[in-house]
Amino acid sequence: MGRREKRGQVVPSWRAVESSSRLGLLRRSPSFGLLFLATAGSSFGTFLAAIALTVDVKDRTGSGVWVAALLIAAFLPIVLIGLLLGPLVDRLSRRGLMIASDLVRFGVFAALPFADNATAIVGLAAVAGIATGFFRPAVYAGVPNLVPDDELTNANSLLATVETLAWMIGPVLGGLMLTAWSPSVPYGINAVTFLASAVLVARIPDRKLRSEESLTRGHWRDVADGIRLVLTSAPLWTVLIVWNVVQLGSGAINVAEVFFATETLDAGSVGFGALLAASGVGLALGSYLAAPALAKVGLRRHYAGSIALMGVGWGAAAFSPSIWIAVPFVVGGAAGNGAAIICNQLLVQRGAPDRYRGRAFATIMSTNYAVLGLAMAAAGVLTDAFGARSVWIAAGGFFLSAAAVALLLTRWLPVATAEEGDVLDAHAKAAASALVTEPVTDPQPKSPEPRAERSSKPPRAGSAKGGLERIAVLVEEIDRRREREARRSTT
Repeated sequence: MGRREKRGQVVPSWRAVESSSRLGLLRRSPSFGLLFLATAGSSFGTFLAAIALTVDVKDRTGSGVWVAALLIAAFLPIVLIGLLLGPLVDRLSRRGLMIASDLVRFGVFAALPFADNATAIVGLAAVAGIATGFFRPAVYAGVPNLVPDDELTNANSLLATVETLAWMIGPVLGGLMLTAWSPSVPYGINAVTFLASAVLVARIPDRKLRSEESLTRGHWRDVADGIRLVLTSAPLWTVLIVWNVVQLGSGAINVAEVFFATETLDAGSVGFGALLAASGVGLALGSYLAAPALAKVGLRRHYAGSIALMGVGWGAAAFSPSIWIAVPFVVGGAAGNGAAIICNQLLVQRGAPDRYRGRAFATIMSTNYAVLGLAMAAAGVLTDAFGARSVWIAAGGFFLSAAAVALLLTRWLPVATAEEGDVLDAHAKAAASALVTEPVTDPQPKSPEPRAERSSKPPRAGSAKGGLERIAVLVEEIDRRREREARRSTT
């Protein structure tokens, strides 16, 4: 899996894609084409409505605290779902989860025009965040089953590119709509995009989004298994550590950006808009060009190099004397970000077997959002204390540190691209084999648990295994006792 024979040689999946036929994937894999269209429409609507939500809460309350509450409500559910409910992405139908998530978000934005206070708006935003917390892991867990192995990188690249284009265009159109109409119009359009997405996803055969049936040992043991998989699979462990370091820099950039443009560089709102546009252009370029770049340099060098480009780009922008000198550096830094995201998706998709892939994505996403939230909170204090330029310089340092960590943690990846597919598959199988897969009615394994190769495990992974298992068993026993007591009380 992840490789094919070509003229007697084994080549990894990303090396086999010809750039001239990349968009042809939508025709070659009709199910992926449906998912692509669904993603394009719902992403456009989401970013169109995002600015309307922010402006609506700000106009109703005039309070930064309420705006912050709206932002937290949007991503906090993703953190909780990833840590507590991630196995549902594997146990339940992925298509069913995606359709249900779209319908819930349709209901949220159909109801928002009738919300009469900020509390209702924030509450509905939290419900939409819960749905998104299930939708995104289900999408990226299912993508490898929709396309041939030799087109997986191209598929990830196309999805990331269309999401980035929506991020660039949606807020602009949303702002224009707000000048002409009330927030109800963007809300209504977004509701329609989610309904259209649900219809498109419903046309994808359910079996196409899953290749392996998930095995369950009880919910809390499944949660523990997901965490253990992330801690024992070298590809997943790499993404967990590296991208959390990256999030420290990303949080700093996001918070200080408006102050850096308007105050440090004295460029006003126009300058702030220019930085946002530069980030969008860079992300689109980086995500789209990732597939051919991976074919040339390989996953290990591409991953560390892309994150290093983030550090160089934003670090140089931090020292820029004017907005127009900073803009091209931001484009470069954002291009590195877009390219590195594709590497993250590949490492998780190839580093986890299909029956565990959904919870792997959910667990890693939840930790990333948690770190991002903490980083943004700290960046707000540091920006006030030291200024936006200093915070951006620190962000560049975090990115360069993450690049060094990426190079260190991917030592298990061969530099030769022809060997990457086999190595990724071997690490995924080794990590999965270390998990106990017997059903919960037979908690003891029938034979000694196979051990993964030492090179596939990060330090101290084994010590975490027993602790997580004991906690999961304890929580399940508490749940069973509560159920027995509830039954007794009703009889």
